[in-house]
Amino acid sequence: MSAASTTAAVPRFFVDAALRAGDVLALPPDVARHAHVLRLQPGDALALFDGSGGQYRAELVEIDKRAALARLDAFEPADAEPPYRVTLAQGIAGGDKMDWVIEKAVELGAAAIMPLSTARGVVRLSGERAEKRVAHWRGIVRASCEQCGRNRVPDVAPVQGYDAWLATLPDAPADGELRLLLSPRASIPFAALPAAPPAAPVTLLIGPEGGLAPAEENAARERGFTAVSLGPRVLRTETAGAAVLAALAARWGGW
Repeated sequence: MSAASTTAAVPRFFVDAALRAGDVLALPPDVARHAHVLRLQPGDALALFDGSGGQYRAELVEIDKRAALARLDAFEPADAEPPYRVTLAQGIAGGDKMDWVIEKAVELGAAAIMPLSTARGVVRLSGERAEKRVAHWRGIVRASCEQCGRNRVPDVAPVQGYDAWLATLPDAPADGELRLLLSPRASIPFAALPAAPPAAPVTLLIGPEGGLAPAEENAARERGFTAVSLGPRVLRTETAGAAVLAALAARWGGW
């Protein structure tokens, strides 16, 4: 049994503050409300984590509708991270699809999310609206980490335009780095990927509902992306990233 699974039945909460064993901590209002909804009582056990790795056993000391105190006990170096690092570069999907994509990407081990405005995307985000959406997505990431047992919180980058994002990448991948593009036009099968997890980062590029435009695919290839296929069926954008991340986990021992 893994270290993360030993505390699976204990409510887990992310706390955006440095944690230390022995401290009595005023839980953030949203965490206190959640604990109240769960009908937790003084003396109940918690697990708290700050996103930097590991978690703390804790005991609820006081609670009411708006506030709660917890005493931090022993640190547990629990780790549920896969032995590789994947950034999901995702063309922004419409409606609640993007929320679903991000939630599942976290559960499946993505280390970071890069939301991209693409030519065929149905959603256009900029300014304050983009900032609010990113803040919302980061909340989804924290909640997903609480649920799935991850103690390192993946980052959600600010929204970028597709071309601007590509321009930030070096012209060619570094040694061992993988840049993957899922495309229905790809001729390279998923099975052709390395059998062992790479030590260098992996970037997985997924288009929005209408897919990437041909010019966008060509630009990605020019930046060192390898177009790969999962087979003859065209996957929806909300399925594609999850399917590849799950396949990588099975191939590279990420479960």
